[in-house]
Amino acid sequence: MANATAEVIAAQEFDGVVASHRAQIFRFLLASTRDVDLAETLTQDCFLKAHRNWSSFRGESSVLTWLMRIAINLQKDHWRNRRLQFWRQTRTNAVDLDEASEWLPSGERTAEQRMLAKEQVAHVWRSVENLSERQRTVFLLRYVEELDLKEIADVTGMGEGTVKAHLSRALARVRRELGEKR
Repeated sequence: MANATAEVIAAQEFDGVVASHRAQIFRFLLASTRDVDLAETLTQDCFLKAHRNWSSFRGESSVLTWLMRIAINLQKDHWRNRRLQFWRQTRTNAVDLDEASEWLPSGERTAEQRMLAKEQVAHVWRSVENLSERQRTVFLLRYVEELDLKEIADVTGMGEGTVKAHLSRALARVRRELGEKR
C-alpha cells in the first residue's frame, strides 16, 4: 500500500514537471527544427524518456537542465538518423515565417514596420540555418530560451569557454550574413 502511495505521489510530481516545462521544451525544439509536428513528437519523446527515468533523477542539476539535455540528445539522434533529409524537410514543413515573427515582441505600429520586422526575422532564421549544429544549439538556447552561459554549458555538456566561443562565432556569422543582405 505504501509503495502504491509513493507511485501516486511521484506521478503527481512528474505531472507538475510536465506542466511547468512542456512549453519551454517544445519552444526550443520548434526553434531548433522549425517543424511543428517534429517538435511535438520530440517533446513527447522527451517527457516519455524523462518519465521512464524519473526515479533515477538525482537532482544534480535543475529539472529544466535535465529535460533540455534529453531534448537536445533526442534532436541530435533524430538528425543523425536523417542527416541528408534535414534541410529539405525543414523547408517543406517549416513554421510559417509570419507565424515565427509573431513570437518576437514588436513595438512597431505601422504595417510597413511590421513587414520589415517579419523580413528581419526571416533573415535571422536563414542565417541560423547556416550555423553548425553546436553553434545553432547554443544560439537558440541563448536567444530563444534565454538561458545563461552556465545553464547552456550544463545542458549541452560543453565547458563555459566552449559555449562562449560557439556563441561568439554564431553571433559573428549571423551579423555578417545580416549585414550582407542589407
